[in-house]
Order: sequence, then structure tokens, then C-alpha cells
Amino acid sequence: MNKDDCHKITHMKLKKDMKVSELIQEMGNTNVLGAGRLYRATTLFSKMLNDSDMNIFLSLAGPMIPGGMRNIVTNLIKEGHIRVLICSGANLTHDLLESFGGSHYRDYGVDDVKLHEFGLGRISDVYADSKDFEIFEKEITKLITEFSKEKETYSIQEFLYKIGLSITDENSFIKAAADNNVAIYAPGIIDSMLGLQLWMFNQTDNLALDVVADMNHLSDIVFEKEKIGAVMLGGGLPKHYTLASSLLKDGVDAGIQITMDRSETGSLSGAPLEEAKSWAKAKAESNLVTVIGDATVLFPLMVAGAYDLID
Repeated sequence: MNKDDCHKITHMKLKKDMKVSELIQEMGNTNVLGAGRLYRATTLFSKMLNDSDMNIFLSLAGPMIPGGMRNIVTNLIKEGHIRVLICSGANLTHDLLESFGGSHYRDYGVDDVKLHEFGLGRISDVYADSKDFEIFEKEITKLITEFSKEKETYSIQEFLYKIGLSITDENSFIKAAADNNVAIYAPGIIDSMLGLQLWMFNQTDNLALDVVADMNHLSDIVFEKEKIGAVMLGGGLPKHYTLASSLLKDGVDAGIQITMDRSETGSLSGAPLEEAKSWAKAKAESNLVTVIGDATVLFPLMVAGAYDLID
């Protein structure tokens, strides 16, 4: 390669009433730094959506649901774009909190001591009311009690499927998944308010979750189609579970991650997706894009841009 092989950067041109896909194409014309990464991620996601031989796995870590991503996730499921959802227990909890009539709030503008006095919990600049959690606790305990009368042991996927069939909120991604045969896995479910309610129920009654049974179910889905694509928001356990699930097929064929975490500490959350090739969690020839930034900004842009590009 020599200097003549290099491409000059084309500076972005903006205009009134641009479509999201047009803006992202301008980012692609520049094709460097975060703009270039978002363009490549959007282009890749549109190809994944158009590929009938690919099952797409979506993983959610961090406060995606309280952070405003709920309808986007739900609609991706309803539109048939997602086959598997791998989720933190917290995102499940916050989806159910809204399904049971609660809300998430913003703009309180007081310190954390005052928030505690008001009965409010804070996630950055998102707030949740303890009264909504009280309703959540009552409603989820009713469901757990009903389920325990049918049998004492469920896989996590089966347990969440039953919850989805039992709620009526059309904006719930848990309900959408149950209605559209999309499997939800939550390997860290105990580390959440939902998990806490399961533990409290088991102080006097019995309902056990079989985490090994999830792997039997997931392994079948892994082999349903020729290829696997993965979109990972944040890192942590959901990201690892998503990548590791594809080991039996030598890794994912395409992957996108959006993360704010850094790679220097060796954490999986900040690791570039290329690292997964060394573990056979991504195929050697896989198409991978890591986008550094806030998923609540970048994920909506990526999805909106990809919608314009799919058939």
C-alpha cells in the first residue's frame, strides 16, 4: 500500500429535512471515528435484517428500558427481526414495572438524600418511584404464586415466557416476545428486583429456576438457521452469554456492539469484538463492528437508519 491508495475524507453535508439514513450515509462518506463506526454498524445491521438465513440475537445490559429503549426493542420483536433476547434482570424488572402501571421519571433536580426521602431511586438522570416497585412486588408475587401451583421448576426462558403470556401491556417486550415466539434468556436474573422477589417467595413456598435447561433450549435455536448475528448493547453477562451461545457453531457470523467501556482492564464489556475470534465466539471471516458511545443515542440512530435500507 502507498499514499495513492488512501482515500480523502469527504466532509459531511447536512440539509433541512434529512432522513436518518441520509445523515448516516454522510457519516459513511466521512467514514472515520465514531461517525464511520456508526455508518458501518448501520449498514451491517441492515444486511443482517435482510438475511433470511440469519437468526439475530439482541443483548441488553445497562439501563436500556428505563433509558427509553423499550418501544424500539418491542417493535423489533413484533416485526420479526429478533429471534433471541438475552437480558439483564434489571431490564426485565423495569419492563414489568411499566407493565404493572408504573413509570420512569426525569427532571427532579434534587440531591440523592432528598430523592431517598421522596421515595425515589436514581439511575443517572432517570428516576423510579418506590411506590411503583411496591406494586411490582405485589403483581409479580401473584404470578409466581400461580406458576408454582402448576409445577415447582421452570427454566428461566420458560418462566419469562409464562410472564409474557400473563401480562396485557402491548408495549412490553416480555409480552411481545411471548406472543411472537421469541426466546428471552436472563442468566443473571437473580441479580435484580425480580430475582429478589423469587428469593423471598421461596422463603415460604417453592419455585425453582433451572439455568441448565436454558442451554438445552438455546442450543436448538443456535442450529435453526445457517448463520447467527448478534447486536449487543453494553457488555457484561448478556454480551458473554450471547457470544458463548454460538460456540457450538464456531462463533457468530456478524456482530455489532455499542459500549462505553474500555478495553485496557481486560473486561469483556470493553473488549473489541475481534477479540471474540480468538475464542471461536466469532468466526474468522465474521463481519464485526464495535461502536464506542451511549447506546441510548446510537442504537435508535442505527435502527432508524437500517429501516430505510431493508427490503
